Amino acid sequence: MEAVLNVLCIGDIVGSPGRQMIRDHVAKLRKHHDIHFTIANAENAAGGFGVTPIIYDELMRAGVDVCTSGNHIYGKREILDQFDRMPRLIRPLNFPGPHPGKGVVYHQVGPTLVAVVNVIGRVFMGLSDCPFQALDTILVEVRKKTPVIIVDIHAEATSEKQAFAWNFAGQVSAVFGTHTHVATADPSILEGATAYVTDLGMTGAKRSVLGMEIATSIKKLRTQLPAAFSPSKSVEKMLNAVKISIDRTTGTALNIARVDLTTP
Repeated sequence: MEAVLNVLCIGDIVGSPGRQMIRDHVAKLRKHHDIHFTIANAENAAGGFGVTPIIYDELMRAGVDVCTSGNHIYGKREILDQFDRMPRLIRPLNFPGPHPGKGVVYHQVGPTLVAVVNVIGRVFMGLSDCPFQALDTILVEVRKKTPVIIVDIHAEATSEKQAFAWNFAGQVSAVFGTHTHVATADPSILEGATAYVTDLGMTGAKRSVLGMEIATSIKKLRTQLPAAFSPSKSVEKMLNAVKISIDRTTGTALNIARVDLTTP
């Protein structure tokens, strides 16, 4: 058995350009980087807002093992009663009140059980329960099952993401941020145990505003009038990710490095 588990964590998939990058490159990246397990944030995969069962199946076939999400997870209402048929799609653990789906999923990777947890931030993000307390509530039980725990914090504020990661440094294997669609250059190992990056970035059209059409974004910001956003049709595309290497026995993160790809 290999002592190290290599995990590829992929930034927010935006519309069909992002899904094309997943179809065309995830299998190659898995082979090239000796990846054992892949996580991707899929909350923007369906036209930029939400995800559907058909798209979920497409991502699974392309080599994604678990899909995390965020504030747009219910963007396509058809999934509200179909979460049970998408067992490897998770929504934020700390959504208030009863919600479809779950905030943690376990996946067997060879002899190693991996726990993936999804939380959402509260700063500039609307109403939700405390992400710190939500993880506190389940962490003891999760650690009884496996030491390999990876957390997606879907949040706007970099300070909230950093504080969250430091709070759980040494208690989980990795914390990565999503939501802003802008990759950050701060991959690090906190307290010698927990891999961290403030934001993975995105997977979608490169010539865009956060993956969406430039003209629409400019018009919205200049006029403050309602606008119908759609993913950019730019030919040039990008995939932002990090590779995290984790000790299978202890759950300790050994290394984290950016894996970024641009195609014409």
